[in-house]
Amino acid sequence: MKYESLESGNYYHIFNQGNNGENIFIEDENYSYFLKLIKTHICSIADVFSYCLLKNHFHLLVQIKESTDEKLVSKAFSNFFNSYSKSINKIYDRSGSLFRDRFKRIKIADEIYLKKLIVYINLNPIYHGFVTDINLYRNSSYLSLISDKNTLLKREAIYLLFGDRDNFINHLIHKKLEFDEKLSVLVLE
Repeated sequence: MKYESLESGNYYHIFNQGNNGENIFIEDENYSYFLKLIKTHICSIADVFSYCLLKNHFHLLVQIKESTDEKLVSKAFSNFFNSYSKSINKIYDRSGSLFRDRFKRIKIADEIYLKKLIVYINLNPIYHGFVTDINLYRNSSYLSLISDKNTLLKREAIYLLFGDRDNFINHLIHKKLEFDEKLSVLVLE
């Protein structure tokens, strides 16, 4: 199966999950190692806007840097996923594919979808029932996006997209409340 190449200048939703529903993050150190590998392999060829790492899957929102050769992009992602998979296999004495398949990628064509995706990725721990308060989940970009601390994330670009920092936070709160309302309709008391 031929996969769409990642073209310079474009935004992509990158995601994958564990093979056979297995966890790809077994303990806390795995999450930080995954992020370290993003810094090592991906940040040279792409800007990272958002991420969410859950036990058995992950989401990344990246923009491939302008004038980046497609072969460099492909090699960077290959090195990234191979490094992580080999590490997990070695540490946990496992063999075979860690991920279900090659990573999925969706090209983001418009600003409306881009904004929805930023919200979706950052609220993913709530959608999957890991937390009810996004401030309590450490393995997503949300806390870095609302912080004043240095980050490799394109925080200012996200603020501009939503108008400013407060609008970004309010937008997430509004979407979370919508989700809670939809969920409450499904719960019988």
